[in-house]
Amino acid sequence: MQNHRKREIRIKAESFREKCKVSRYGIINLFRECDRFGCKLLRYPLGREADLGFALKREADTIIFTNTCSRLSREIFTLAHEIGHAILHLESTVSCIDDAFTISGRSTDKIEQEANYFAACLLMPGDEVDKFLDLEVEKFRKNRLSAMDIARMMSEFHVSFDMALNRLENLGKIGCDERVRLDNERNQSRVGNLLRCVGGNGRLNEITREIEIPYEYIDYVIYNYNHNAIPRETLEKALDCCHLTMEDISDKLVCRRQKDDDLDELIGGLED
Repeated sequence: MQNHRKREIRIKAESFREKCKVSRYGIINLFRECDRFGCKLLRYPLGREADLGFALKREADTIIFTNTCSRLSREIFTLAHEIGHAILHLESTVSCIDDAFTISGRSTDKIEQEANYFAACLLMPGDEVDKFLDLEVEKFRKNRLSAMDIARMMSEFHVSFDMALNRLENLGKIGCDERVRLDNERNQSRVGNLLRCVGGNGRLNEITREIEIPYEYIDYVIYNYNHNAIPRETLEKALDCCHLTMEDISDKLVCRRQKDDDLDELIGGLED
């Protein structure tokens, strides 16, 4: 990727970040920030082998999906990656679908590399990484980073252990040998244990399986049911995705007569 393109992406990532609510270093809740950007966000547990996320344009809507069967830290990176697609690429393409290959950075596809770079700049801006190392890691220049330092960085920036290592290496803060050492420390101690030791956010290492569907979509399904466009079974399946029942939305339903009742009324009218 050419330097001038990287600069363009950094500017766009910073512009988005300026609109977000940020803690000391990281974006507090990137999922909520989708509303500020005007995206319709869907979160659903499709399964561990399914795609991790996608971004697409449908008429006036920008729709982003994330699979909640991945660890929360990975889902956050997926979301940042899809926001990157929405900002950088959806003017020229209809949709972008991502799996473990594209999200991991192994893809040579230009737009996937750009979306990954956008996500890295959005979640861990270079100046904020410098600030963290200066203020939070005592004697960083003299001492080596520890796996516990990386766990603290995970919690502050809301990223995975691998994401933190990737960003530190790409910014020139650690070399290849240092990365291997930290990776070995992580494998020996386990990320969950490291997060507990530093009082970090343990949810980052957990699978949430959360379901989040925009209310407009449920309203749309109810509208179609009320206008006889879909059967009751389809409405019930859609509601089940949100852990809702027909009783939960009874106040929004139009009373629908059975066809036999309508026929009896029509026959009665003819006899009169």
